Amino acid sequence: MKFIVSSSYLLKQLQILGGVINNNNTLPILDNFLFELNQDKLKVSASDLETTMSAVLEVESDSEGSIAVPAKLLLDTLKTFPEQPLTFVIEENNTIELSSSYGKYALAYADGEEFPNAVELEEPHSTVIPADVLATAINKTIFASGNDDLRPVMSGVFFQFSQEGLTFVATDAHKLVKYSREDVTTAQASDFIMPKKPLNLLKGILSGSDSEVLIEYNESNAKFTFDDTQLTCRLIDGKYPNYEAVIPKENPNVLTIDRTQFLNSVKRVSIFSNKTTHQVKLKIAGAELNISAEDVDYSNKAEERLTCDYQGDDMQIGFNSRFLTEMLNNLNANNVQLEMSMPNRAGILTPKDGLDEGEKVTMLVMPVMLNN
Repeated sequence: MKFIVSSSYLLKQLQILGGVINNNNTLPILDNFLFELNQDKLKVSASDLETTMSAVLEVESDSEGSIAVPAKLLLDTLKTFPEQPLTFVIEENNTIELSSSYGKYALAYADGEEFPNAVELEEPHSTVIPADVLATAINKTIFASGNDDLRPVMSGVFFQFSQEGLTFVATDAHKLVKYSREDVTTAQASDFIMPKKPLNLLKGILSGSDSEVLIEYNESNAKFTFDDTQLTCRLIDGKYPNYEAVIPKENPNVLTIDRTQFLNSVKRVSIFSNKTTHQVKLKIAGAELNISAEDVDYSNKAEERLTCDYQGDDMQIGFNSRFLTEMLNNLNANNVQLEMSMPNRAGILTPKDGLDEGEKVTMLVMPVMLNN
């Protein structure tokens, strides 16, 4: 078994796939890439048992075979080469000889048969989504998902497909983001919860891509296929909380403000907030928004005034500045709208501009009790 491949092309593909491999694998075989050669096509796979990702590379070869190659050793070696053709030759004594213009290197390999197979999905439903739409949906929601092992359903992103459109939701009980598209629809309604790790991998590869992504899914697994790449992962088991129930419907108090000004002001004032609550207070009256924070323990306090457009009763409401900052950072609008009903009910943050046709973003942030 022998093949020739461009060093930078191989490195680029392996670095993407390397994101799947865990630092501390229970099975030693998972520290390897699986190389499956079939003439001039080399299929490389990486897995952590939950997620398996593979890519098909163009190589020069007329042989076949499969081996498992140590991932870290190979990646570390490839990173040091400038662009050049590399020759891989599989020797009898369980080593691969790698030849570059500088010299020769021998790596021990394992039998490809030991590598776990990717799950085959039986009778899956399928949907096709433009890659940039999926990347945007992941970007807009993933930051709001939780990290609580006791509530695994909230540690992922909820995908909801229907004839009306696609909806993606993430929440950690303090904040919630709902991203929907009406310009992409599916024939049959279905939903599933995607874990964070494969979503982060997809986000990295798909942003800026103009290809289509085929998503196939059943009760327990999902498979994403695009270009020459496939990602299969286990879904999070469980029922997603009824997120519609927590979005307040009646919000008579509406604040419209320049996003960058609001964000910068919250960032500055929050430096002076209490280090455990991160609380900032918004006091709105007429066309004036007063943002303040205080850390009583250290006698630190800050206050800023901004002009805004406000319809509603004068009110005071407290938020965790970290959640507010994260959300404002995640919107790319010039102006945002914050809708509120009462100081103890969630505020709804939406962009006023910067959205594509059929695109909708709703962010929900829970208030913190003001200690007046």
